[in-house]
Amino acid sequence: MAWMALIAVWFFWGTTYLGIRMALESISPVHLICTRFLISGTLMLTGARLFGLHIPSGRELWITARNGMLLLGGGTGILVYTEQWVPSGMAALIITLGAFWMVGLEALTGGERLDMRTLGGMLVGFLGVAILMAPSLMEGAGAATPGLVAGFLLLQVGCISWGLGSILQKRQPTRAHPAISGAVQQLATGLAFLPFALVIPPHAGPVTMRSSLALVWLVLFGSIVAYSAFVYALEHLPMSLVTTYNYVNPVVAMFLGWVVYREPLGVREMVAMVFVFAGVALVKYFSAKRPVSVHSSVPVASE
Repeated sequence: MAWMALIAVWFFWGTTYLGIRMALESISPVHLICTRFLISGTLMLTGARLFGLHIPSGRELWITARNGMLLLGGGTGILVYTEQWVPSGMAALIITLGAFWMVGLEALTGGERLDMRTLGGMLVGFLGVAILMAPSLMEGAGAATPGLVAGFLLLQVGCISWGLGSILQKRQPTRAHPAISGAVQQLATGLAFLPFALVIPPHAGPVTMRSSLALVWLVLFGSIVAYSAFVYALEHLPMSLVTTYNYVNPVVAMFLGWVVYREPLGVREMVAMVFVFAGVALVKYFSAKRPVSVHSSVPVASE
């Protein structure tokens, strides 16, 4: 069951990047974020209530909601916005660099200090990014993906927001199960985006069946099934094994993006992927190994 849960995380979180792009065909970013997390958060908290699970309250509730805004509002929200012009597979690969921001933010906020080996791993990863973005950094018609540089920079802001929210959530004492904390964060994000969704005009034209099905997929399999599978895998498998989803998700995302939208997937993208994955692996290997409680673990999103 633990291995089945991990495989579910590998696959379903990898599909969310394509799901977001499909949903954006006829749903605006703010309406997609609001609707997705309102539904998933409500369903998960309703289930928690029925099973009598502990739901945060008082100060813990507000802190959990704040962390959710950093994680989902800032992290996933920026991802959704940038997928309007950045290919879903490339976005998934770029977000893998969030591991570097996590290590850096840990060091800046009193965690494990960076050493030369860790910095070397980061350099390897950024070499992969340079290979990926080289055409877009060149002037003229040679740019393979217009807007990729702007999307890359914006996604780094999202990675910083996700990393900060992850660190704050990890350090927050709580009796709530991670899935319940995640449900609170999802509902809080949906409610925070609700005023904007009511004011900002929706996407021009009717919502297509494909976008509707993509939204349902994101709610059921991205937010509920995959998150629950992640928590189950964390409880029964080593952390080092569970976090392999960081490497599998971009592969799934890039392959699906190529199949459905014929997004770029050639030699350059594959070489860049190898460098990025190698860099992340080195950073994880050389970073200090500290015990992580299941009640403080936060996934790197999907989103």
